[in-house]
Order: sequence, then structure tokens, then C-alpha cells
Amino acid sequence: MKGFITTGCMNKILFAVTGFLLLGNMFGCNPPKQKRDLQPEFMYSVMQELTDVIVHDIFSPPVASRIYAYPSIAAYEIMQWEDDDCLSLAGQLNGLEALAKPEFEISYPLAATHAMYLVGKNLVFSEQKLEGWYTPRFEDIRRNSGLTKKKFNNSIQYAEDVAEHILNWADGDNYKQTRTMAKHSLSEFPHHWEPTPPAYMEAIEPNWNKIRPFTLKELESFSPAPPPPFSLEKGSDFMQEVMKVYEAVNQRTKEQAEIAAFWDCNPYVMNITGHVMYATKKITPGGHWMDIVTTACKIDSSGFLKTAKAYALTSIALADAFIVCWDEKFRSNLIRPETFINRYLDEKWVPVLQTPPFPEHTSGHSVISSAAAVILTDIFGEDFPFIDSTEVKYGLPPRKFESFLAAAEEAAISRLYGGIHYMPAITEGVKQGKSVGNYIIGHLKLENDLMSVADSE
Repeated sequence: MKGFITTGCMNKILFAVTGFLLLGNMFGCNPPKQKRDLQPEFMYSVMQELTDVIVHDIFSPPVASRIYAYPSIAAYEIMQWEDDDCLSLAGQLNGLEALAKPEFEISYPLAATHAMYLVGKNLVFSEQKLEGWYTPRFEDIRRNSGLTKKKFNNSIQYAEDVAEHILNWADGDNYKQTRTMAKHSLSEFPHHWEPTPPAYMEAIEPNWNKIRPFTLKELESFSPAPPPPFSLEKGSDFMQEVMKVYEAVNQRTKEQAEIAAFWDCNPYVMNITGHVMYATKKITPGGHWMDIVTTACKIDSSGFLKTAKAYALTSIALADAFIVCWDEKFRSNLIRPETFINRYLDEKWVPVLQTPPFPEHTSGHSVISSAAAVILTDIFGEDFPFIDSTEVKYGLPPRKFESFLAAAEEAAISRLYGGIHYMPAITEGVKQGKSVGNYIIGHLKLENDLMSVADSE
């Protein structure tokens, strides 16, 4: 009958189709995989793997911020060519010279993400670990991106040129010179910082204020108010701040302890079992905020350009915030609560968090969190609820925030709950961080008319 296929005919058709597929498989004629456009998830994954390598290599928080900044800037410097209204950071960031626009047609997302990878790989110790993760993903993209061989190769070549340019720029930031500078000298003054238990590590990065900032022209205008004068007198301003820390730890609630743990972000936590000491590897404060950037971009469905802008601006804010914070830390060189309380009040008192190995004032997490929150608020808006799952892989539950500034406020107060900072370090740290964030917003121009990070894609 017309319009119908008999069972016998159907069997013959199935046999023929099956035979064709078998022959195709024998002679390597499998149907090609469907070509797919590159998605921002590729850039997210490179950033995440960079974080994992930073944790693996146990970089200090200031050094980690430097490692995040240069790859992020490389990615943005490529993506900005995609939009005629976007402006380069060359001439705006200290020492960054202009890059040539690509002469041939390229895939901006591929070039930007590859440049991010190349720069990041050159700034970490475990290059092979990062390369081992990246290579199979790169090959998959090469096979299935749908790009012509010429466009693909042009994109990779331009990424390599930009990476070389950025790394040459990075070489001039004084980082290598600080590796051989004098270590922090301990003093006999009772108000000065001393190494803290259990590892009694020497102070890290005492010369970080000699690193070239990305945007700041001088550091003095970002100096916070000094801490209260050191005093052993009961009722003095200093003793009142000491007692706030002492009581905050002794009277802590379950939620306060959870908040302290969530924002710990201490890559130097040491564990002692008998005569054995070993480190627990954790994400740095800057790494925590770079993960929040990724979360925000996913919620916002940001394209490559907006993602690259968010990474670049946030990482710049983090890096400059660490510089001004460390500048103050080693100027005031103030004793930590743990040392003071154990010596003068209660020798058995232990903070909730392990005290990081550097001076007290100001609180690093307060400074960098506030700077990052100001930038992210400018990009995504004041009312931006999100769930922060950064610490889940480190065994902690996620936390929900209604805004970036709310998250920064919690990060700041967590240092009191953890017993590792006096309140002035926190309040002045918040001011210091916000001033850095607002300075960056006021001085960097990313679009022709105004600093806007609206996605043009």
C-alpha cells in the first residue's frame, strides 16, 4: 500500500543502514562530532585550575594576588579588541605599554583564555600540573571548535604574543628583586609583632610594599589610622581592644565559629601530631574572591568580555589592596592578639583560627575583601544575591549573601570571631580596602564614554 513500508522492506533497510555504519567504522568514517562554540566556562575552568595550583604550591596571599592579576589582564587586553567601545588598560596601568591589534582574523575568546593559561603557567611552580590539566582540553577545542585551521593558529599565535608582552611587563614589577631582600627583623619592643604558634614562622613578604602597584601612584594616601597606643594599663584603649578579642573567642556562638572558619583562607595552617608537623592547604583570601567573581559571572550569564573585565578589575583591586595593607603591617608592626593575651592575660588561651605569620594592623582580609566588593558592586550592582560555595571543596558548607558588600563585611568581622585581629585592624582595613576599590573605579577608564562593564555580546 502507498505510504507504508512492509516488515520485509523495513528489515532490508535496517540491514543496509547497519552495514553502512559498520563499513564506516571500519574505514574511519564515523560521523564527525558536532562543532561547538567556545563558552565562558572554558575561562572559568582555567581560573579554577590556576587556583588549584596556587593552593597546591602554597603561595602566600600577596604573591597569589600577583599571580591572579597578570593572567586576568592578559585575557582582558585581548577581549577588549572585540568591542570598539572598549579601551585598553595600556597607559592606564603602571608600566603597561600598548599591544598591537591582531593583524589577522582570530577567535578573541580562544586567544584570551589561552593567554590567561600561558601567563598563569609562567607564574606558578607546578607548571607541569597546570599543563597536564590544560593540554587535553586544548586539544578537544582544537578538534571541535569549528574554527578554520588558519583562524585557530592565528588565535594561538596572538595569545603567545600577548602573553610574552604581559610577562615582560611583569618582570619589571620588582618581584624578583624582593626575593633576595632582607627578612623581617624581630625587635625587643613589647608592642612589636612576634612569630606565633604552632609553627612560629617568620613574617612573610616584609618587602611587599616595594612591589609596583597596578594603579596606585603612591601608597601614603591609602595609609589607615594607626592602632591605639600599646598599653598594659587596665581600661586603656588598647586593653579594651584586647578584651574584645578575648571575650569574642570565649563567648563565641556556633554561627560565629562557622563564619570564622568559612573566611579563614589561611594557606599556612600547620597541624601537629606528636613530633610530626604538616600543612593543611587552603585557598587564599584573593582566591576566595576570584571564585566569587566566577560565581557572579555564571549568575549573570556574562559573556567572555564581561568575564574578562570582572577578572581583571577584581584581581587588580586585590593586588593593589595587598600592597597598601602590607605597607601598613610592617610600618606599625603590631603584636597579634594571641601573643599579647598569652603573655599578659591567659597563657592557655587559643584563638579559633590559627594566627597567620605577619603583623596585626590592618586586617588583610578586611582590606582585600572590601576592595573586591566595591569593584564587583560596580560591575554587577548593589543587590546581587549569591551563594558562595568556594569553601565546599575544603569541607565547609556554602553561605548565602545578598550583596558583595555584605560578604565583605562578614569576611572582615570573621577576623574578630577567629581571634586573630583587634577591631581597629578590621574597621580601618575596611576603609582602606574601599578607598582602593573606589580609586580604581575613578582612575581606570574601560569604555570611551564612562567606566562601564556592560556586556556587549
